[in-house]
Amino acid sequence: MHKVRIGTRGSPLALWQAHFVRDTLASHFPDQEIDLVILDTKGDQIRDRALSQIGSDGLFTKEIQLALLDKSVDIAVHSLKDLPTAKVPGLRLAAIPKRGSTGDAFVSNTIESFDALPKNATVGTTSLRRRSQAMHRRPDLNLVHLRGNVETRLNKIETEKLDGIILAEAGLIRLGFENRIKEILDPEWMLPAVGQGALGLECREDDSKTLQLLSKLDDPQTNAETTAERSLLRNLGGGCLVPVGIRTKTVGEVISLTAVVLSEDGKQRIISEETGPLVEAEEIGQRLAEKMKKGGAEKILAGIRPAKPS
Repeated sequence: MHKVRIGTRGSPLALWQAHFVRDTLASHFPDQEIDLVILDTKGDQIRDRALSQIGSDGLFTKEIQLALLDKSVDIAVHSLKDLPTAKVPGLRLAAIPKRGSTGDAFVSNTIESFDALPKNATVGTTSLRRRSQAMHRRPDLNLVHLRGNVETRLNKIETEKLDGIILAEAGLIRLGFENRIKEILDPEWMLPAVGQGALGLECREDDSKTLQLLSKLDDPQTNAETTAERSLLRNLGGGCLVPVGIRTKTVGEVISLTAVVLSEDGKQRIISEETGPLVEAEEIGQRLAEKMKKGGAEKILAGIRPAKPS
């Protein structure tokens, strides 16, 4: 049996995700030899600027995709929310395992909840989506950009004298930091990112053996939900660095999407929803995007496209 090489970033969370994929594959195919290959991405290399200031989509995925194409690795493990929605010729998003928690967590050493933050408190976040939604709810806050892996960001609460930070619930749980969570922010106002809590497993589209292996890891409901979410983002013309949030709920065979688009300062906010059969996930995302564009979302997003790659 051929050796399978998994390409991953080297951060603790990325390695947790890669080990999860390796161990799950091994449980289905105990004789399969699987290696991890650690790769550096542009997003890892540039740590002194906000992600939206560095360049376009693919900051944490492009180098791993290139390694797939030149056959240095056979599987790419991505945080799905980092993976651009545009298809790369020669590659296929082969599997999306059952997603983890989708919430955004408020973490603080001194404050018990987001709404308990004093006026003009300083809060750190990596994400423009979180920043815009937090500013919409609390325009008095001082929102600062926060970079680094999960542990680095947690440490910055003390070293940079922050009143709190906002980061993904799933990452905290996966790395064993759930005890640091003060509050999971209400998804009624802090809508998650497209693909939040899910992994995207990518391989070459002509690699039938690896496609067969990865088929065992796909979760149909998660796949359908994230297909709808990514369809919304693609049809809005937005990327993973713009302030678009989405809340997805599936009951039986019916999927409901609620999406929000905000201006950078959080003052403009457009929210809309769409419901339909789970089997029409792609079309439902597209319909919701068209509805939001007619409502003004396109104009908002046009003013906040990420900077040109540097």
